[in-house]
Amino acid sequence: MRTLAEEPRLIPAAGGALWRRSADGALETALVHRAKYDDWSLPKGKLDAGEHALAAAVREVGEETGLEVVVGRRSVQTRYETRHGPKRVDYWVMQVVGGGFEPNDEVDELRWLPVPEAVGQVSHDHDRAVLEDLARTDVPRAPRLILVRHASAGDKHDWDGPDDERPLDRRGRDQAARLAGVLPFFGPARLLAAPPVRCRDTLAPLAEALGVDVGAVPELGEEMFSADPRAGLDLVERLLAEDGGTGPALVCSQGGAIPAVLLALGVRWHAGAAALSPPAAKGSVWALGGSPDAETGGLVADYYRDFSADPAAPR
Repeated sequence: MRTLAEEPRLIPAAGGALWRRSADGALETALVHRAKYDDWSLPKGKLDAGEHALAAAVREVGEETGLEVVVGRRSVQTRYETRHGPKRVDYWVMQVVGGGFEPNDEVDELRWLPVPEAVGQVSHDHDRAVLEDLARTDVPRAPRLILVRHASAGDKHDWDGPDDERPLDRRGRDQAARLAGVLPFFGPARLLAAPPVRCRDTLAPLAEALGVDVGAVPELGEEMFSADPRAGLDLVERLLAEDGGTGPALVCSQGGAIPAVLLALGVRWHAGAAALSPPAAKGSVWALGGSPDAETGGLVADYYRDFSADPAAPR
């Protein structure tokens, strides 16, 4: 009889449902063949020590396929038993934008297939659920707007100067550096910030990494949004509607604006039976895509509290 102390530890992993368009416009996905298991599956792998699942997903896809991807919406989370214990795999939808496959120690073959053929080709039922999610047409595959709450900037009561000039504290600078390591996965096309220094400082490491400037969106600062919320909402709706073949806009704003914007878009945070105001912790991210208009499609709203290590990742 197994005691609680002997229960096998959860094995966290992450991967991607890759996609591209064929010459005739059909949706295709990539399957990988693992010689060790002689199976056809989706590219994925275990989390490294201290790693967030999204970072692990992008890393593993790159290692197994050699392909360059832009991250889209969250996909299905699968759970199943292995001989080493229970396994949890978090998937993201990922558009392939470059790179090329070369056989390696883990994967000896990669095939691009129309999604219906891939559903029949994969060896495991849990992979079929991910492919069926990839094929959905009621929600977009990629976000059009990334909303970032500025990182930690201490307590305004401990700051003697104008509140808009309050800088990031040490924790906030660490959060900004972590964001700069992960947000490029979404392929942002431009960076925008509300007026406070802490908003621009939050995006500074990301702007340096991407080699772009940070534009201004005063409409989404707390002060202007409070005075004219319609102007801020109109801007958000325009950004969501833009699709010029480039990546999403990324906006750093404040806690007095982000939850109100999300509520206006119809986003609710469900805790048990209650629908609560959406959270916006400092340094957190909302990835938004689609339309709040049910007649024209669905809105995807993925929340990332932070990008610190997954609690189940190896220590």
